[in-house]
Amino acid sequence: MTDPLDALRTPVVPVEPDPAFRAELRARLHRALLSPATPPYPTGQKESEMTTEVHPATASRIPTLTPYLAVDDARRALGWYVEALGAIPRGEPIVMPDGRVGHAELGFGEAILMFADEHAELGLLSPRTRGGTSQSLRLETPDPDAVVARAVEHGARLDRPVADSPYGRGGVVTDPFGHRWMISREAPYGEPAEPGEPAEPGRAHGDVGYFTMRTPDDAAARAFYGAVLGWRFTPGRVPRGWQVEGVTPMGGLAGGAERPEVQLCYQVDDIDAAVSRVRAAGGQAEEPQAMRYGRIAECVDDQGERFQVFQP
Repeated sequence: MTDPLDALRTPVVPVEPDPAFRAELRARLHRALLSPATPPYPTGQKESEMTTEVHPATASRIPTLTPYLAVDDARRALGWYVEALGAIPRGEPIVMPDGRVGHAELGFGEAILMFADEHAELGLLSPRTRGGTSQSLRLETPDPDAVVARAVEHGARLDRPVADSPYGRGGVVTDPFGHRWMISREAPYGEPAEPGEPAEPGRAHGDVGYFTMRTPDDAAARAFYGAVLGWRFTPGRVPRGWQVEGVTPMGGLAGGAERPEVQLCYQVDDIDAAVSRVRAAGGQAEEPQAMRYGRIAECVDDQGERFQVFQP
């Protein structure tokens, strides 16, 4: 006798998953693989040698501006950038019917690098085919010495040894595919571009992070302090604004003020709490403003003295 269940059984036929579900599942897997609990670096690679911290958002968001390179061997490039520069693969590369890699993605911290094999029919040629590169890629890393050494070990050409500069520490290499990389670490105390920009995020809460000398005649002030203290000045990004070189804390000079004054900028751990304390103590404080170096608020104490607080 035939088993009714056997008679009613139908073959198992795979079905195409819902596109929305598939996309969400892929994003969840990416986030899980790139979570802080998973070491974001190849086996055997020290965390200090990573280029940048890997954020889970890298797996699902495309930055506003993304470099898209043409290389002469995309399969080799995919492995080289992972091993030599600590990149994180983003999904599987897209392979064209003719065997060329049409699209590949790598994550560098919050940034994304896209690349593909050469497509001469579209005018997309690698630097080696063209005879030289036309751009540089800056890669921020906490340990440029280790990254440059590893890149050279994997076949990159050393164009400039790692060294210190006013902008930080770094070196330059050209990868095996002809692309030029500036492997850098920003200076611990960034150089301010104009008076009034605090530039020493390594200082502690309550420390003076920056000073600004405001004066009616900036030319006379530069001559005076140059003669008395040996100060040297470089132009800032605002009219009559000057950066004082080599002083601690860092400082600037600004001309055109109604009266001479020295304005101090103090670092705080929590700028919103600091603004509240200024107001509670009888002073005045504007709402914090976002700047390239952090958040800053203009303040006046209970006796009319102007100052600033900033949070890196």
